[in-house]
Amino acid sequence: MSKLAIIDSGGANIASLRYAVERLGIDAVLTTDINVIRNATHVILPGVGSAADCMSRLQRADLVEPILKLQQPFLGVCVGMQLLFDSSEEGNVDCFGLLPGRVQRIPDRKGLPVPHMGWNTLEVKQSTPLLNNFTVEDYVYYVHSFCAPVSNETLATTSYGAPFSAVVQHNNIFGVQFHPERSAKVGAKLLMNFLKLS
Repeated sequence: MSKLAIIDSGGANIASLRYAVERLGIDAVLTTDINVIRNATHVILPGVGSAADCMSRLQRADLVEPILKLQQPFLGVCVGMQLLFDSSEEGNVDCFGLLPGRVQRIPDRKGLPVPHMGWNTLEVKQSTPLLNNFTVEDYVYYVHSFCAPVSNETLATTSYGAPFSAVVQHNNIFGVQFHPERSAKVGAKLLMNFLKLS
């Protein structure tokens, strides 16, 4: 049975994320207690708001270094994914440095408003258990103004004027730019795939 810890990063999507997980029959504890996080079988770092604010909250809770040492499956969502990279243009902040590159603002393009809000498909680049049973017809829901570059760690991309990293992985650490808790059955499928990882 999965023991899921959701890191309390102050994100506005935490309640809906907990509800989405509970619908799958999984109890989740919302916490900043590193001992609870270490003892969880799976850990999710949500994030809504700015990268600088999220990093500041995690630093004040002395969670950055312990997070880097976690061995169990870890999932960063939205800003939680962006924090996995070297740095972010949003607040000009240094992040975890687990993935190479700098998160940058989505460029203004004619007919493509920022923030990017709405449903888009994924283009899977590398097979991964996290995306088991995903198809080209699966839509996921986005709300973001900043995006991560495409790299060797990119498992899937989405295009909004240009491709950006939608799903990434570094060892036991995964990240998704979209919101699984707002992505209906497709989001539930991703969360269940994550909770099956060992």
